[in-house]
Amino acid sequence: MSTNPTVSIIVPVYNSEKTLERCIESILKQEYTDFEAILVDDGSTDASGAICDRYQEQDSRIQVIHKENSGVSASRNLALEKARGTYLQFLDSDDWLTPNATKLLVEAADQYHCDLVISDFYRVSGERVAHKGDIDDNCVLTREEFASHMLEDPADFYYGVLWNKLYRRQIVESHQLRMNTAISWCEDFMFNLEYIRHAQVFYALQVPIYYYVNTKGSLASQGKSVTQTIKMKLMVFEYYNNFYKNVLTEKDYEKNQLQVYRFLIDAASDGIVLPSILPGIKKLGQERSFVSRKAMAGEGPLVDSYRSRKLLDYYLEPVAIKNNLTLKETRVLLCLAQPDHGDTRREIADFAGISIRSLSLSLQKLFHRGLLKAESKKVEGRLENWRSKTQPKGKQSHEQLEITFLPLAQPILADLTAAQNNYEQTYFEGFTRKELIQYEKMNEKIKQNIQKLL
Repeated sequence: MSTNPTVSIIVPVYNSEKTLERCIESILKQEYTDFEAILVDDGSTDASGAICDRYQEQDSRIQVIHKENSGVSASRNLALEKARGTYLQFLDSDDWLTPNATKLLVEAADQYHCDLVISDFYRVSGERVAHKGDIDDNCVLTREEFASHMLEDPADFYYGVLWNKLYRRQIVESHQLRMNTAISWCEDFMFNLEYIRHAQVFYALQVPIYYYVNTKGSLASQGKSVTQTIKMKLMVFEYYNNFYKNVLTEKDYEKNQLQVYRFLIDAASDGIVLPSILPGIKKLGQERSFVSRKAMAGEGPLVDSYRSRKLLDYYLEPVAIKNNLTLKETRVLLCLAQPDHGDTRREIADFAGISIRSLSLSLQKLFHRGLLKAESKKVEGRLENWRSKTQPKGKQSHEQLEITFLPLAQPILADLTAAQNNYEQTYFEGFTRKELIQYEKMNEKIKQNIQKLL
């Protein structure tokens, strides 16, 4: 275990033996490996404690704390006392992470020097899943800008929960921020409000990195009386109201006071389940790119090509989701960013591995998004491709396509460069310098052999 892990992943556990293994496995399968996982067994009466202990024996990054039952807030507070990471990440024991969750959160925090990264997530109900997010601004936000977004939907899980965010532990510790154990409703949100008051830089990641299982109960299901419920909600609202009095100027607060008070109305709908009809809803398992495990384990040139393509798709998919593109459009952008993609539509389509029609449709969409412009020019000269060996010599005219990337495309191209770097890092993981040099020589020889024939 690292002396000072970059991330501390905190998981409160209580009687979750049916879902706990899935949760812990999702942590251990993280692409980002410099973490510690703190599992706090809150006096479970089922096999949860034993499951935690078994995983602790298997992996030194896992630390288990057993305590008497005192609630989720007390469990998280105890974990915060033990945490050593630069960043804090939270996970509930009946939910699970995507394999790239921690990596994407840390990359965003490091790249933009963020105090808080907030991400989209998947909301799961039975066998159905829906992509949930709120902030569409693909940029760094100030505290005031982030608070303004929060005003639009104050009681949304997106803002209220802990598990779709990455926090700086230094801020938590320097201001001694902890969960309020006196309340059992919106305690996450109150912690977030206090944290936001001390944070400066925010970033919204438009990539779902968390599977939230919609089984949590309302205050009524916790056995709270009407009087207790009202008292608790009024206390949270008073805190929420004071937050905006501090964050906004007096003029802006007066202007947005109705929006602030909307929180009381929206918060009354606690415990709502996922509706049967929701935009973008999919069957669980179909929300990400499909991978054939049988093909991944196979041998042969087609299987080698399949594995490489799926690995590249794995890193391109977050870029596509983040920038509201299809995977095919993202691949086209990546191809166009290469210096040797070809000059004609036919060459570019062949290079991208798609039909000319698909290329044309993708180019139209990318053009309308203001990402690029494409100009066709008639050029005299023989078209250089493999057929030219048998074609008669002489002047021939063909249509040359000139692609120019516009300023709006630059952030996406930066994301694509990062995706390529991640692809190569995974592809060559474990290679020594000597092996890399050998591979380059062998690859050059293979390239020359293919060029001789084609």
